[in-house]
Amino acid sequence: MTNLGGTLSRSALTAFLVCGALSAATLAVDLSRYRSFQLGTDLPAVAKQVGASPTQAKAIHTSPALIQELEWRPQPLGLSSKTDPVQDVVFSFYNGTLFRIAINYDRYETEGLTSGDFIEAISAKYGIAEKLTPPANAVEGLYGDRDEIVARWQDSQNCFDLIRSPYGPSFRLIGVLKRLQAPAQAAIAEAKWIEDQEAPQRDAALITDEKEAERVKLEQSRLANKTKFRP
Repeated sequence: MTNLGGTLSRSALTAFLVCGALSAATLAVDLSRYRSFQLGTDLPAVAKQVGASPTQAKAIHTSPALIQELEWRPQPLGLSSKTDPVQDVVFSFYNGTLFRIAINYDRYETEGLTSGDFIEAISAKYGIAEKLTPPANAVEGLYGDRDEIVARWQDSQNCFDLIRSPYGPSFRLIGVLKRLQAPAQAAIAEAKWIEDQEAPQRDAALITDEKEAERVKLEQSRLANKTKFRP
């Protein structure tokens, strides 16, 4: 009986661990994806998904790395009158690889929703959110103001932040591929530094070009008017 009891106990423990492992696998979330889009995908594949051409991607910087953006505006869902709560999605690429997805929510389609409502809905897909406290939850907004990271979902490879802007208020969800985030940010910072250094020369050349264009235009007008001028 002792051996039988020990065998049964070990079997029960094994079954418990197996069930636990299966439950964990079932509850596992995929933080590499947003809808049907996956971080790490190349530009042609993403462009095909949104029905665009890779040539429609806008080159933000070309050196020291190629940084491109492709914007997508979701269409209404079929023949339904229901509209998508997402206003637009901006896909950012580092040397042709998707490293960032920025989802901007339509303020009218999400009017009245609280941070808690957003967190509840997103957590249903990405699991329990991390709680962030100041100053970790502060991020610079588009106009230099301080937006708030109200929740974060992350694993070792990917991260999604829910960001609230004080204007509206409005919300956006930003997902990044961690391994490319740092080199992309470094490349963007270096590109901006180079642009700032070249700005005086570039501005001077632009002024010169504008003056030359005006001179040519004036000369063309002079020649045209001279032939028909009568005192």
